[in-house]
Amino acid sequence: MGQRLVPVIVGGTFLAYSYVREFNRRYGTTRCIVVITQEVKMLTTSRFTDCRIVPEAAHPEGLYRCLEGIAAELRAENENLVPLVLGCDDRHALMFAAGKDRLEAAGIVVPCNDFAMLDRISQKRGFYELCEKIGVPYPKTWYFNCDHTAPESLPVDEFPYPCIAKPSDTTKFQNANVAHKRKAYEIESPEELAQVWADVRASDYDGEFLIQDYIPGGDEALRILNTYSDRAGNLRVVSGGITALQDHSPSALGNPLCIIGDKEPRVIEYARKFLKEVGYENYGNFDIKYDSRTDDYVFFEINIRAGRSTYFTSLAGVNFVTLVVDQYILGREVPEVEAYEPFVYCCVPKYVLKRSITDKDQLERALALLKTTKDPYPLHYLKDTLAHNFWSYAMYFNQILKFKRYFWDTGGRQYK
Repeated sequence: MGQRLVPVIVGGTFLAYSYVREFNRRYGTTRCIVVITQEVKMLTTSRFTDCRIVPEAAHPEGLYRCLEGIAAELRAENENLVPLVLGCDDRHALMFAAGKDRLEAAGIVVPCNDFAMLDRISQKRGFYELCEKIGVPYPKTWYFNCDHTAPESLPVDEFPYPCIAKPSDTTKFQNANVAHKRKAYEIESPEELAQVWADVRASDYDGEFLIQDYIPGGDEALRILNTYSDRAGNLRVVSGGITALQDHSPSALGNPLCIIGDKEPRVIEYARKFLKEVGYENYGNFDIKYDSRTDDYVFFEINIRAGRSTYFTSLAGVNFVTLVVDQYILGREVPEVEAYEPFVYCCVPKYVLKRSITDKDQLERALALLKTTKDPYPLHYLKDTLAHNFWSYAMYFNQILKFKRYFWDTGGRQYK
């Protein structure tokens, strides 16, 4: 398998390297082709990557041409090689689904769902409409168009404060030119919301923008769930935990940096219902928060591919790359597993944990699990080059400066 299968990974995130290391660890794969739009040192310095810097791959036609070229190159090299394409972002999942026939005609294995379904559930309104239908809790939400029909101003005095403002279509918003852009906005006053709306309305983002009820609690109330489901939408593998610490920088807000393995049966059942309802297959990743007002778990969104932190499923006992290989390459049924071996996934130094995690019990659990979890940081891999591990730890220790600027110096409030 390690000699015939060639993973072709699109994107330059932590997930990209998690794929690389786990293919090597499980199958001995020594060559993953990684398509990135600009240099990413921790990837380009790896001995296990064949990086292709292709700026045009940020757009569908450029990506399809790049992948077709890679497939032709592999066929010329050895007709028995099997390219398997994997993405690191929702926009990649959408592009793969839209171009599936074209990519498969080029000889590429494309694990993906139906485009129309993905397009619906990747937008917040579509996700919440389905949650409403099947009884999965979600935040109270108000929707506003940002196209030519957008109102000049919002009824800012009618919302509860604090509240959350964010785009419904995350993929469109990523590519939009928005002044003072953040992944999500914590809004504290009507005046602040009015300014955010003015920035968004003046931009080229034309999707929906939404205002949401703020769910009380800090990072200690956040949860995350990784799922893998079969072609009928049946949940096969699940793992999850408490997001004890998330990234607080504006461009990466919400990315989990410390996850403590923890099983919550209600969360699993909600996810199981959702996946079955839409017939979702392949990797999924849910963002969730505990609402102390209702003693229940509120679902914010599904990431329609493996999440940035999906490596924690490997820490929990199931090497996550084996799932897609079993289903799409070997044609095997993926066994049902609840992966909850004790672990901590951690992308920051202990110093950051100690200064940032306010829940003392969670901090003690995280520090204790750091002593027993092998390789809690996904970018560190002893088998890789010194240069790769240098850059991985440069990113690791840079978190100290990021937290100082975006969290400690703001007193824990969102940097604005």
